[in-house]
Amino acid sequence: MKNNTGKQMLAATVSSLLAIAPVTGAFADLTIATVNNGHMIEMQKLTKHFEDKTGIKVNWVTLEEGVLRQRVTTDISTKGGQFDIMTIGMYEAPIWGAKGWLEELDFGAAYDVDDILPAMRGGLSADGKLYAAPFYGESSMIMYRKDLVDRAGMEMPDNPSWGHVRDVAAAIHNPPNVYGVCLRGKPGWGDNMAFITTVANSFGARWFDEEWKPQLDSPAWNHAVSFYVDLLGTYGPPGSSSNSFNEILALYNEGKCGMWIDATIAASFITDPKQSKVADKIAFAQSPIAVTKRGANWLWAWALAVPAGTKQAADAKRFIEWATSKEYIELVAENNGWGSVPTGTRSSTYANRNFLQAASFADAELKAILSADPSNSTLDPTPYTGVQFASIPEFQAIGVEAGKQMSAALAGNISVEEALANAQNAADREMRKAGYY
Repeated sequence: MKNNTGKQMLAATVSSLLAIAPVTGAFADLTIATVNNGHMIEMQKLTKHFEDKTGIKVNWVTLEEGVLRQRVTTDISTKGGQFDIMTIGMYEAPIWGAKGWLEELDFGAAYDVDDILPAMRGGLSADGKLYAAPFYGESSMIMYRKDLVDRAGMEMPDNPSWGHVRDVAAAIHNPPNVYGVCLRGKPGWGDNMAFITTVANSFGARWFDEEWKPQLDSPAWNHAVSFYVDLLGTYGPPGSSSNSFNEILALYNEGKCGMWIDATIAASFITDPKQSKVADKIAFAQSPIAVTKRGANWLWAWALAVPAGTKQAADAKRFIEWATSKEYIELVAENNGWGSVPTGTRSSTYANRNFLQAASFADAELKAILSADPSNSTLDPTPYTGVQFASIPEFQAIGVEAGKQMSAALAGNISVEEALANAQNAADREMRKAGYY
C-alpha cells in the first residue's frame, strides 16, 4: 500500500528547497556540460521537476568522459563561457577552486552539507571552501559472477592477491560466452590510467618521488603494467584497448564478463534486473592487492560546479543545490526505486533502511569509499595527494600521454618497456617545463 502522506511530505520538502528565491519572471537558460553516465542521463529526465518549480530552463551538453574533460578544461582555462554548470571531479575542483576559476558553493541549512561524506566534501574543497557538490561518489571494487566462481570451486575474499584474481579469471574464462575479466583499456588519465594507477599503487609504484621526478620507468611500474597487459590480454574480451566504463557495463549486463574491477557506482546498474541479465548472480569484494593495500582502490566524485564569471551564477547554484540534495535522492527513489539512487555522497543514504534493503552492494561500496586515502596512497612517500591521480595541474597532460602508451601496449603495438619509457620521457618533459626540477 502506497503512503500518500509520505509523498505529500516529500513534495512539500522539495518545494521548500526549490523556493530559495521567488519566481520573478523570465530566466535565462542554464547550459550544463555533463558526462554520459547512467545517473547523469536520469538527472536529465528528472530536471523537469526543477524547471516546473522554478521557471529556469536547463539545456544539456552530454559528452563522453574524455571529451567532457577536454571541453570543460579548455572552456574554463580560456574563460570561454560556454557553460553555466560543469561536471568535474576531485582532480579539477580543488585546483580550479584555488585558482579562482570556480564559484564557492555555500548552501542553506536545509541542504545539510555536513551530511556529505567527509571524503567527498574534502576532495571537492580548497582552503575549507566547497567548490563542487557531489552528484555521485565512488571508489573501486571487484564485481564478480558468484555463480561462475562457485561452480569453479573458487572463492573471492576481500582484498585478494592479484595472483588469486588471475587464477579466478582463468577458472571462469569461457569465451566467447564469458570472459574471465573485463578491465578498462581505453586511453585517458581518467579512463585506463585511473584503473592502472590503482594496480601500480598496489604493486608498490608511485607517479613521482619526493623530488617530483617521474617514476614510470621503475621496476614496480613494469611489474604492474606487465601483469595488467598479460591478465587482460589472456582473459579479457577482444578489443579491450578501446573499452572504458560504458563499454564494459554493456558487456557485463549481457553476461559476458565473469569479473569486473571498476567504479563502485557500476553496482547499481549491474544489479538492476531491468538492465542486467545477471542481476541476481553478482557478489562484491574489496580491490586486489600485490605488496600493499595502499591506493588499491580509487576515490572519485562526479560533481557539479559553477565556473566563475557566468552571468547565471545564482540560478546555477540553485540547480546544483536541488540536484545534489537529499530530496533529489528521494525523488529518484520515488521514480526508480532505492536500488537506483545516486550513491557515494551522503551519510543519510547509507543509514536509510529502504536503500540498504534494495542495494546488495551498499556495504561493500561504503567500505571501499571509507578505505581510500588520497593522502597515503603509495607504499613509498610522495609529495602529492590523490589515489588514481596526482593533484597537480601538469598531471592531466602526463596522464593522457601515459594512457595512450598503456593502451598501445595492451593492443600489442609496442612492448610494456617501450610504453613506460615513452611515458617516462613525456612526464619528465612536462615536469621540467613546469619548473619542478
